[in-house]
Amino acid sequence: MLDLGVEPSVEEVCQDLLHQSGLHVIAYRAMLDVPRELVHYLARLLAAERRARGTRTGTGTGTRALTCFRQALMVLVWFRKGEDKPLLGAGFAVSRATTYRYIAEAITVLSAQAPDLHTALTRVADEGWSHVILDGKLFDTDRLTETTTSVKGEPIDAWYSGKHRDFGANIQAIMRPDGLPIWTSDAAPGHLHDFTCAQLHDITGALYWAASQLDLPTLADSGYEGAGQGIHTPVKQPADDGRLGIDNRTYNRLLRSLRGLGERGFALLTGRWHALRHTTASPRSVGDIVRAALVLTQFEYRYLPNCR
Repeated sequence: MLDLGVEPSVEEVCQDLLHQSGLHVIAYRAMLDVPRELVHYLARLLAAERRARGTRTGTGTGTRALTCFRQALMVLVWFRKGEDKPLLGAGFAVSRATTYRYIAEAITVLSAQAPDLHTALTRVADEGWSHVILDGKLFDTDRLTETTTSVKGEPIDAWYSGKHRDFGANIQAIMRPDGLPIWTSDAAPGHLHDFTCAQLHDITGALYWAASQLDLPTLADSGYEGAGQGIHTPVKQPADDGRLGIDNRTYNRLLRSLRGLGERGFALLTGRWHALRHTTASPRSVGDIVRAALVLTQFEYRYLPNCR
């Protein structure tokens, strides 16, 4: 557990930062339940990014308000607790603009560490797993005024999901049989169905390649029916409401019992990193945020190649 105690002198800085809003900040001690190794890992990534940008070290003009360790700590507080960014920045004695910039920078360097889909599938096959699980989730976002045309030719909200009756970004993910997420996609507008998103990101082609070349089939729910060879979905009920045969019912039960473990993948991400539960940034950035959380999760599970 990391001690996030705020020094008394910082309280005055907090008061100045939020004075115009009429808020009064009370400093308090808090604990962050992340491994210290994770803070150091992110700090090293941020240090490399600063060197690449030519950021000056030391004090004075052109230097950073926070050290790499303190920036990493602030970012992990946001990911873990989903706290209000201006208040979070006040606790670290930095401005609102700096807080937004520091978090965006960390999301960029973290998401860059995530593997591509082919690399993730190859690694799972090399580790001897029997299959992977494909699933999609709508990540809740603020309302966005962006319209598109439906299949019926009518104007609709691009980021509104009629299925979930909420605004959000559709994220596709691949999980190991035990539920650990190994790959997540870019964000797609919430009005799109999972199958359409899988085609949009060419996930279906990659999974067909994995099934044919790596002997690694994919299990998915009925929303991916017709995705192609290598992607196994449940057999639907007959159109006349007849009863499925015993073989098909047995197949569906086996498939659902194995595929159900894939639900754990998104639960690991949203349960651990509260910032994913609602996004106030552009929905198009949700893909990078989820991918950054994926890297944090894989680090904690010792799944990243460079964290062993």
